[in-house]
Amino acid sequence: MLALMNDGGAIVNTGSNSALDTGTASGYSSYASQKGAVHVLTRCWAKELAPRRIRVNAVAPGSTRTRIVDDIFTRMPEVIPPVVETIPLGRIGEPEDIGRVIAFRLSEAGGWITGQVIEASGGQGL
Repeated sequence: MLALMNDGGAIVNTGSNSALDTGTASGYSSYASQKGAVHVLTRCWAKELAPRRIRVNAVAPGSTRTRIVDDIFTRMPEVIPPVVETIPLGRIGEPEDIGRVIAFRLSEAGGWITGQVIEASGGQGL
């Protein structure tokens, strides 16, 4: 994939706030470890691809309404209130919330940012 990518491009990997210091929770060790590897890969690629002017960043979403865990927020809406209590902005994230962060990271507006993992979680874990 990288050999086919034009110089001057941008990559945004998807990590998780579960792999950040503020997101560690019991029962997520395998998932958090895998996402932590994505965060490390992001920083390594940022250095390795810098000579080609390829920016590499990651977004670390918090609890977001997706199909993860078999669409749990739709199947079991009773799990939403306790999760929302951990989010200062007071709601579960939507895919569009994460998409806007990714779009910013890919845009020229994010052109001076590389090697960073940004948490997009509504403040979950603060």
